Amino acid sequence: MTALVSVIPILLLIVLMMGFKVSGYKSAIVTLVVTVLLALFATPAMEIIPDKYADVSIYGITLWSVIEGFLKACFPIILIIICAIFSYNILCETKEIETIKTQFIQMTSDKGLLVLLLTWGLGGVLEGMAGFGTAVAIPAAILIGLGFKPMFSAVICLVANTVAVGFGAVGLPATTLANQVAASGTASPAELCEVATFIIIQLALMFFITPFLILMMTDRKKILKNLSIALFVGTFSITVQFCCAHFIGPETPAILGSVAAIIAMLIYNKLFIRDEQPADEVKVEKKKFGMKKTLKAWSVYALIIFFILISSKIVPPINELLNNTLVTKFNIPVTGNAFKFGWLSNAGLMIFLGAVIGGLIQGLSFGRLMKLLAKTTINLQKTVVTICCLVAMAMLMNNTGMTNDIAKGLVELTGAVFPFFAPLIGSIGTFVTGSATNANILFGKLQATAAADLGLVNQSTFFGVSGSETNWLAAANCAGSEGGKLLSPQSIAIATAACDMEGQDGEIMRKTMPFAIFWILMNGLMVFLGLNVF
Repeated sequence: MTALVSVIPILLLIVLMMGFKVSGYKSAIVTLVVTVLLALFATPAMEIIPDKYADVSIYGITLWSVIEGFLKACFPIILIIICAIFSYNILCETKEIETIKTQFIQMTSDKGLLVLLLTWGLGGVLEGMAGFGTAVAIPAAILIGLGFKPMFSAVICLVANTVAVGFGAVGLPATTLANQVAASGTASPAELCEVATFIIIQLALMFFITPFLILMMTDRKKILKNLSIALFVGTFSITVQFCCAHFIGPETPAILGSVAAIIAMLIYNKLFIRDEQPADEVKVEKKKFGMKKTLKAWSVYALIIFFILISSKIVPPINELLNNTLVTKFNIPVTGNAFKFGWLSNAGLMIFLGAVIGGLIQGLSFGRLMKLLAKTTINLQKTVVTICCLVAMAMLMNNTGMTNDIAKGLVELTGAVFPFFAPLIGSIGTFVTGSATNANILFGKLQATAAADLGLVNQSTFFGVSGSETNWLAAANCAGSEGGKLLSPQSIAIATAACDMEGQDGEIMRKTMPFAIFWILMNGLMVFLGLNVF
């Protein structure tokens, strides 16, 4: 009974967004209000509040849980989102995004490889740098401009935008997950690397299967060629992403892994693809770009990657200096949870610096850049409200014992096979909210609590990599987000808008459903085998 009451906020969010088609920010506000009411009046009666709050007023727990949620939402989640979208908007403002698009189009004459470059390569870079729909909208629009059918463009871009989702917006979903499950409330660099590495391992097979599916959707006749490209590109991509996750952290796997995939495709094109005329449906306008123009177009993203890399663990002196300078750290009153934010070491600052310097290189004045930043922030106000409410809701559910109670109910229901269903929970969260970050906010702590209830609290080895059993199970929430992303109404809405297919959301969802089911089953199998076999 207590588990059923505790799950009301999550069910309410699902019903509002799916059943009544209420917008995300309105649903989040209503759900937070209901969660506050449950915390004030239901949790004391259910006696599920943790013992450490036995002598504390429920009003104090509720108030400071909401404040804690707002703080953790703003620093760094919302800061990263605003700066990531700002960086993309600069490219649109300077029209340099057109240069980047054209350069991708001219890289190969092979239809399958061209589609893979745009969806898996460029789409992966966009997801890693900005996220929030850019990886679907931009490649889909380019494909239609090249002559591909709108339905094909929408579906294939949704299928491609899966593996990179957990590391979108400079690793924000994975970073958020690690912070959610960390005992201190703020993950250490080692914990960030461990969670990121586990996500890559759980997605390992999809690094080969996804490119193969993209190629087969484009040209079903060339099975052997498609298989060879998928194996070649997948090997490059997973090797780089694993190294980034294991040695640097969650910020760069999607970015550098997608760059590696692009390089692999170009190598394959040079070695094995004959120079031929593009397929009939592909319309290509040949243009030549000099080195100066190319560097100018890529300056924003190149500088962002540069700043992220030099501030990471691969440059220890800079990393240590930034991590120990201008750091705000204190315990939240009543809850006792720690809040920590490095003003110089956060990814948001690195994105901001790269975006501003790159924008200046591309010809924008500092004043125009600040106006664009203000415009970006205003346009994201609904996203800000949504995330603030969801993080506050998650903090409140955690602190009042509701999350713990739901986890116990799920463990009792599924028993030893719970790890198989762990990715499904992440998929549901992403499906409902449209964001892997929000899914990790909602269910990250739940996965860690379920691991504790199952006794998965030891150090172990998973497919040859050692780490915490708790982090392995928590990582499943992020790995599972790709299945939900394929079906999320928000993702599909972006695809329909980019492809001018208003009213065809249901048809797109019907076509992506088999892929989503396959993804979720594969992820569940990998998580279960990692705990019980390998």
